[in-house]
Amino acid sequence: MANQSAVKVGWLGPSLPSSSHIQKFHKLIPAGVEIVYERLILHEGVLNDVRGKLDFIVERAVRFAEAQGLDGLIFPGAPREVLNPGLFAAFSAALKIPVTTALRASSSALQTFGATRVLLLTPFDAALNAGIRDFLTDFGISGVSPSEVLRHYTDALQMTPDDVVAYAGRAMAELQPVDAIYFQGAVLDPMDCLDAMEAELKVPVVASNPAMLWNILSTLGRKHPVIGHGKLLATWPALPGKSQSTER
Repeated sequence: MANQSAVKVGWLGPSLPSSSHIQKFHKLIPAGVEIVYERLILHEGVLNDVRGKLDFIVERAVRFAEAQGLDGLIFPGAPREVLNPGLFAAFSAALKIPVTTALRASSSALQTFGATRVLLLTPFDAALNAGIRDFLTDFGISGVSPSEVLRHYTDALQMTPDDVVAYAGRAMAELQPVDAIYFQGAVLDPMDCLDAMEAELKVPVVASNPAMLWNILSTLGRKHPVIGHGKLLATWPALPGKSQSTER
């Protein structure tokens, strides 16, 4: 990593930096990378209320990037992208820096594992899950969702790491064979059990927060393998379509 310049990456999401899943994400940040958080709330309890907010989202992203002098931007939250079609294209047109989103980063990560059929695990309702599966098809990936669903997305906050592994195991038994498991929605949190789940279920597990870190830093020409948080970060594969000579 010698002589590698520092980079500043923005996180424009609904959660406070003090939230547990962002605290876990922040522990993955390597030296020489600064993450700046700005809160953007688009709904009050009903996820579908984020629909139709594209212009507002892009305006906030532009202001955030300019005010902080960002080198890259992370935009978490699958519902915000599913319910605002054209979001990534709008980001690309308005911003002069690389942007990654939860859906785009996770889809790219699944591609690096050669996954074509994946188990999609989320705390969301059937309509949002269908939107995520539709997004995956643009990357040549078929997503399948289990019959066991949560009553409300906040119910996932009560699940322990063992509960999450058990839930994934039941879903995989129902829907196998699959090439990988994809967790979307930070409240259904696999961060403390990625290695254990991959060892038990024998497939790669992609979680959106680590995937966004891998994706944005790889786009910025950096490589920072991290052990203990799943195969994606441990192996740090090149972005799809990129050679393995990504600048370190």
